[in-house]
Amino acid sequence: MSELADQLEVLEMTPWEFGKPVATDRLALRLMTSADVDDVHAWMSDPEVTRYLLHDPRERDDVAARVTDYANARALAAVGDYLQLAVELPGGPVIGSIYFTISSVDDSTGEIGWAFNSRHHGKGYALEAATAMLELAFGPLGLHRVYAELDPRNASSIALCERLGMRHEAHLLEHMWVKGEWTDTGIYALLAREWSARG
Repeated sequence: MSELADQLEVLEMTPWEFGKPVATDRLALRLMTSADVDDVHAWMSDPEVTRYLLHDPRERDDVAARVTDYANARALAAVGDYLQLAVELPGGPVIGSIYFTISSVDDSTGEIGWAFNSRHHGKGYALEAATAMLELAFGPLGLHRVYAELDPRNASSIALCERLGMRHEAHLLEHMWVKGEWTDTGIYALLAREWSARG
């Protein structure tokens, strides 16, 4: 059996479960808890942060319900399984989140996304957290390809994709009806061999 077939069999047969927090130089990536609701609400209710996301600013009760769901999303095995990890500074607070989902088992592909409190933009935290998530995706998960979908007007996310070594693969015109307007979608992607070969 080929190496790729082995990887696909692992994904199909053995769910990969997020366990203890992942530490980076300045951050911890961990499962969310109910204690994170106020921190998460701080950015999910911020129009600056949600401008290029698929949702409008959210009320606290909505955020609390979502955090409960996020806290219970810990295994990746099938299409649609996801993680929504808290990104925490030492001793708190939670300053953002990293999203990851299995988008295709057959093609060994995942999707990554991120959102961060605007007070912590421009400090390299998103790059550090996304790098840690890609290490998991191309390491223990053994995926072949990871991509990000974003609004092409979101210059900060485009810059982050480029710093991660992702290539611009597509620009889909008026691809989605979001918040009362047709919006374009940009797709950036990275292969496992490209991640391994990075300088």
